[in-house]
Amino acid sequence: MNTETWRGSTRTPIVSSTTAGLIDLLSVVRDHVYHPDFLGSFSLKYVLHPLVPELTYDDLVIVDGLVASVEIARLLFVAGKIRPEEQARVRKDLLNYCERDTWAMVKVLERLKELAGL
Repeated sequence: MNTETWRGSTRTPIVSSTTAGLIDLLSVVRDHVYHPDFLGSFSLKYVLHPLVPELTYDDLVIVDGLVASVEIARLLFVAGKIRPEEQARVRKDLLNYCERDTWAMVKVLERLKELAGL
């Protein structure tokens, strides 16, 4: 990220030091890894199963980013029209999805290191 990304706001040292170590795995996979089961896509959902077959989203209520986007929008913009129990359930489902997405990135990175002999 560069300073322009923040639209004029000044990044604090902690943000700068945190983002300095980030790597976008999309470009790493797209430029250096291919598997026919990617089906021509390099998104996480397409590369995960061929690279880390034991990790899926099958046990989750929210299984993709589109559904997650819709659900977070519901919580942000129409929460007053949703029963508190439903809000709590959706929040839990979103947290489960985000946790799985994060873990999937960790496991893909581990697999890429393994493939690279690191």
